[in-house]
Amino acid sequence: MTETSFYDAVGGEETFRRLVQRFYEGVADDPVLRPLYPEPDLTGAEDRLRGFLIQYWGGPKTYSEQRGHPRLRMRHMPFVIGETERDAWLRHMRDAVDSLDLPEELKTRLWDYLVYAAHSLVNSPT
Repeated sequence: MTETSFYDAVGGEETFRRLVQRFYEGVADDPVLRPLYPEPDLTGAEDRLRGFLIQYWGGPKTYSEQRGHPRLRMRHMPFVIGETERDAWLRHMRDAVDSLDLPEELKTRLWDYLVYAAHSLVNSPT
């Protein structure tokens, strides 16, 4: 008997594509978060986050093949991330998660990880 990965249970790449696209639609106009993304458009950031989440949740390992170990804290150290930035990130991610219409158990599991990750990346006192 094989166990279904979270990635497969939520609908695979298409679900993560919708999640990350919705998230960055909110970030694009956010006065707190947009300055943290130096690229003129958010395509690169969207690709990286989607790839990371796909890999983390049991999908293809493309993220690590292209970028190496995720090292999330190290990759985010150049940016000032305080409670304000964390809360703005979570607000947009909450909207994105809710837009997926996942079964409650899967939604909760995804959300709990995202909250944990957001808190772990805070690197500046308020």
